[in-house]
Amino acid sequence: MNAVDTNVIVYSIDSLELPKQVKAQRLLGKLAAAPGSTLMLWQVLGESIQCLRRWKDKGKLSDDAFRMYLEYFRTLFPVSLSTLDALDHAVELSQRYSLSHWDSMLLGACRAAQVTTLYTEDMGSPRTIDGIDLVNPFL
Repeated sequence: MNAVDTNVIVYSIDSLELPKQVKAQRLLGKLAAAPGSTLMLWQVLGESIQCLRRWKDKGKLSDDAFRMYLEYFRTLFPVSLSTLDALDHAVELSQRYSLSHWDSMLLGACRAAQVTTLYTEDMGSPRTIDGIDLVNPFL
């Protein structure tokens, strides 16, 4: 099972980062073409919407565009809600790998959802943490 980090979602619509935008859009298109292979993690959805709200508040995004992207991201992949097991695992991962709180929460959610590949430019990708391959799609 695959998942994408917030940076992939945000870059897919960020025209100020054109090379990353193109790569993010290609990756999302490829993953969407294989139904059932990719999940949208709840945390990623929330972080992406928070970024959109900031852009809207700064006038970078219209209300209509905000609603359109919100709907697009909500329906791009099935949404996986987090669990208390994910939280427990996140705390353990944070200590074992010296990860930030949010990175460990993301990996805890990946483990709970049986994600084996996370597309991200964070956490020192490419590398493997606790059986989850971190793949940087922007290299």
